[in-house]
Amino acid sequence: MAKRRVPDLRKVSCDISALAVVVSSLSFAAPVSVATYHYNNLRTGWNSGEVTLTASAFPKNFGVLATVTLDDQVDAQPLLVPAVQIAGGTHDVVYVVTESNSVYAIDATTGVVLLQRKLGAPVPTPLGCANSAPNVGIKSTPVIDTVRGEMFVMSYVKGTTPRYVLHALNLKTLADQVPPKTVADSQKLTDGSTFRFNATYQMQRPGLVIMGGNVYAGFGSFCDFAGDKSRGWILGWKETTLAPLTHAELNDSQATSPSSFFLSSVWMSGFGLAAANSTIFFSTGNSDCNIHAKPELCPAQSTYDGVTNVQESVVGIDQTLSTRKGVFTPTNVYAMDVADADLGAGGVMLMPSISGAATLAAITGKDGRLWLLNYSALTSPLDMQQLPSGCWCGPSYFKGSDGVSRLVTSAGNTLQTWRVLTAPAPHLVAEASAPVQANAQDPGFFTTISSNGAKAGSAIVWAVARPTATTPLTLYAFDARSASGHLTQLYSSPAGQWMNMGTNANIVPVAANGKVYVASYKRLMIFGPNGSPAPLNEPARSGETLPLPAGATWRVTGMLLSINGSTLSLLTRSGQTVKVDDSTAVANQRTTLLVVGSPYTIVGTGQVTERSAVAITRAKASEASWPQDR
Repeated sequence: MAKRRVPDLRKVSCDISALAVVVSSLSFAAPVSVATYHYNNLRTGWNSGEVTLTASAFPKNFGVLATVTLDDQVDAQPLLVPAVQIAGGTHDVVYVVTESNSVYAIDATTGVVLLQRKLGAPVPTPLGCANSAPNVGIKSTPVIDTVRGEMFVMSYVKGTTPRYVLHALNLKTLADQVPPKTVADSQKLTDGSTFRFNATYQMQRPGLVIMGGNVYAGFGSFCDFAGDKSRGWILGWKETTLAPLTHAELNDSQATSPSSFFLSSVWMSGFGLAAANSTIFFSTGNSDCNIHAKPELCPAQSTYDGVTNVQESVVGIDQTLSTRKGVFTPTNVYAMDVADADLGAGGVMLMPSISGAATLAAITGKDGRLWLLNYSALTSPLDMQQLPSGCWCGPSYFKGSDGVSRLVTSAGNTLQTWRVLTAPAPHLVAEASAPVQANAQDPGFFTTISSNGAKAGSAIVWAVARPTATTPLTLYAFDARSASGHLTQLYSSPAGQWMNMGTNANIVPVAANGKVYVASYKRLMIFGPNGSPAPLNEPARSGETLPLPAGATWRVTGMLLSINGSTLSLLTRSGQTVKVDDSTAVANQRTTLLVVGSPYTIVGTGQVTERSAVAITRAKASEASWPQDR
């Protein structure tokens, strides 16, 4: 009979110790939730908990894991919650919303649709505004309270008159936790009269934010139409009941102006409202005179006063929405107004605390000036850098392995990183840049950063370049370290289509838990290791999916050759000169600022020889991006 072998306990102990050393050397991290726009309330766009995707060991087999078909265009950023008890199992879930008012809960790895719910019929082409989607439903990025297990979503619903409806949806079922709330409010103007929120004229574009038990949303206009009826709003509701807050922020509370044109909209190209220190931060667009509609009434100087009107500004307001905490406005506010050079085309990004510096914020607008601000004292800027083009976008932030804070901006088709230095005073120093594909839309694009904390070689800058009429959206990954002033490209791939070239693809890539999510036109693409190459599908020609708005019988786009009274002359892509009477559009405030030599899309009624404009909007600079004439 063989002897029973007794293990050497000293060796077992040694083996266990060695195993413990190996285990402790591995990188483990809890799965990351992406519960709000740009990852956090500061809107840094930085996920510092990514242990799988690193720049120094970027997977060679990175590619497409799944492609999910959706029912409409996506203008909101996807959100991500791990380990949700949903659809009879436990899933990491990516939540995506569309312009058809659909909410999707999708398995974050396989792309299987777990649940879908529609929150009412969307509104088709509001006011004839052509630089939005054909349907306007859920345009803003929702926000998730992971503790409560709820997602707050703002839908735009067609009816006798359009209305905005705020929902608190259960993450497991997509059912309403409390009765939805139709958005309504009123505020006093300077003459004591009451101005009421009117959903017909307001566009809810910025991402929602939660702070102090409240949910907040910002509102602007559709194409700056109806400047006498649309003004910039910030509204808030209690999370638990969706009861509206007592106060609201009305950015322009004037009773009259020389041209009855108000606005001061909050739109920020979809960037989320930022929040810190019990304060909400946002930026505003133009106000003042509609030069084309009433040039004889344009004032000699701005109606801006920082109190009753805060256009072209960065604004902080307390969480009760009753007290402004600060306002920064460039000194050339009137010139920005009349040129429609919105500071509010960009979002306000706040930075985490930096040793030796004030509380820092950054923003870039249409004129390409990059402002460095102290958000605890929004008065004079700390620094200003001029970018080569404007920005319909927002910056990102991360801290490198050297401990230096960095800003990431975009302008035109160039990505730029900046060191944020604090001595002798806070300022920016350009560090490295990289190109992405040139696009046929407005300048700029959106970025995010992933890193494994401050580990050297882990930081990646992700970007989605806007499309051309013949090339799809493109996902890029760059090593965040400067290589002699350049950022090394790690990856690029087609990442979806964008059919409606008249509306900017404000797409934010979401990198978390070893995967990257890109939502676009009727599609969600999931990227990760062990993926496949993306198909090189050519997008359909711009405008083929764009219906005419109600009341219009034709659409034409061209360069504005002349303005003769109420007659506009346009040179179309076919070389024809088309004359259009704009008096109806002007009378109904359905026109933008008109500049000879710029392109416009006009929809209207009447015969070829007697065209009457219903609505006039800007067209993109590239002729290839113009919608089809019909």
